[in-house]
Amino acid sequence: METGRQHRRHVGVVGAGEGATAEQEEPARQVARLLALSGAVVVTGGLGGVMAAAAGGCAEAGGTSLALLPGTDRAQAGAPHTLVVPTGLGELRNGLLVRSSDALVAVGPSWGTLSEVALAVRTGVPVVLLGWGALADHLPTDPGLSAPRRAGTPEEAADLVRALLDAQTPRG
Repeated sequence: METGRQHRRHVGVVGAGEGATAEQEEPARQVARLLALSGAVVVTGGLGGVMAAAAGGCAEAGGTSLALLPGTDRAQAGAPHTLVVPTGLGELRNGLLVRSSDALVAVGPSWGTLSEVALAVRTGVPVVLLGWGALADHLPTDPGLSAPRRAGTPEEAADLVRALLDAQTPRG
């Protein structure tokens, strides 16, 4: 949509850094690639694991990825992020990541990812869970909040994000 300038949707792709598995990294790479192909900016926490895999998938598609690092050193970024912002906020950067995103894809659970999902749900940012298994059955529900949607594949996750974003009014 045009509002004097082209608005590109920002989609957070979040998941474990250290301790991420190939079963998490490969879907993160795939979903980020698909999102980038659709024109989205991929936003991550900037480190390794799922975050670096998402940046890699975005790069494969020629897209733009934004790394919001917890520390103050740009060199901490997992390659190959396009833009790197050293926030100096530590884990609080999870809130910045959520509020910078029009939607969020959470690839597999981890403690930091759980915090990002909770912040997104509480602030109205649509969430798609990918690779959460039975844990997703135990997330709390609140009649006033939109529950995270579940996807079985990276393709389904990207399609759900696009549908959720199409139903939203773009943020300036």
